[in-house]
Amino acid sequence: MKIGLFTPLFGDKPFSEVLDIVQDLGIQAVELGAGAYPGNPHLDVDHLLENPKAREEFLAELGRRNITLSAISVHGNPLHPNRQIAEDHHTAFRKGVQLASALGISCLNGFSGCPGDHPQAINPNWVTCAWPDEYRDILEYQWNEVAIPYWTEQAKFLAEHNVNFCIEMHPGFIVYNNDTLLKLRHSTGPNGTRIGANFDPSHLWWQGIDPLAAVRQLGIEGALFHVHAKDTRIEPETSKLNGNLDTKSYGDFLNRSWVFRSVGYGHSVEWWKEFVSVLRTVGYDHVISIEHEDGLMTSMEGLTKAVSTLKEAVITEQAGPMFWARD
Repeated sequence: MKIGLFTPLFGDKPFSEVLDIVQDLGIQAVELGAGAYPGNPHLDVDHLLENPKAREEFLAELGRRNITLSAISVHGNPLHPNRQIAEDHHTAFRKGVQLASALGISCLNGFSGCPGDHPQAINPNWVTCAWPDEYRDILEYQWNEVAIPYWTEQAKFLAEHNVNFCIEMHPGFIVYNNDTLLKLRHSTGPNGTRIGANFDPSHLWWQGIDPLAAVRQLGIEGALFHVHAKDTRIEPETSKLNGNLDTKSYGDFLNRSWVFRSVGYGHSVEWWKEFVSVLRTVGYDHVISIEHEDGLMTSMEGLTKAVSTLKEAVITEQAGPMFWARD
């Protein structure tokens, strides 16, 4: 297993400088934005798609530093009821699939998207309850008329390019937990197996989900494609008073029920060791990619501390034979 980095935290730095930082910290892989919400500060997508020589040089620059490319990321909302946003994010997705294929990587990370509540809507509507009954009508529309037809078509495109779409289960979008991920995977036809998880535990803790149980199920299902390392701290007293459905600003650290933290500052290194062990148990031995979104630390300090925690937790060597038992 390798430690990686999702690079938007250094979006203001040239790619070569980012790679210097990555190399100096002992990080072994990068995940790069290719449009939509992350932008593409370190990938000239059109140039790379049009120029095989540029792709060779790009991969060679990584290779000279013994850094691999774990995924391309196009986190967006191609189901957005605003047609311009939907089209922009759809284009980023399609180009991301093509670029991942051209670069020889299998993981394209992103969100499932979230439609509006009817065809004339202008904003997405994330439904969080089953009553009054009209909310269930909204879900019927979002899934059966928008999401399933769209992603069935995109699954064909993924299969044609031998790329997997690794969905980050994220509140605010129709796929936010195991049930909704597996529903989409199983509802999109014979190519639905191209849809799986970019597993990020930070979005699960505050929903009351046990990430260890969730990642185990997805691993057994064959739907675990990529992993993010980001931590969450739940403030016990605030959570007891108000629960965890919190719409306060992410900068309102004192009053929020939970905040994102650097790895090790929401859960101990012992938890991360257990997480890595479950990943190994279900056969995941790819990259665990750090995503820094800690408002209490600078990007560099947060990244450095996350790397330190993960270096203690990550299992890097292949297990040998069990000398103490036959099997």
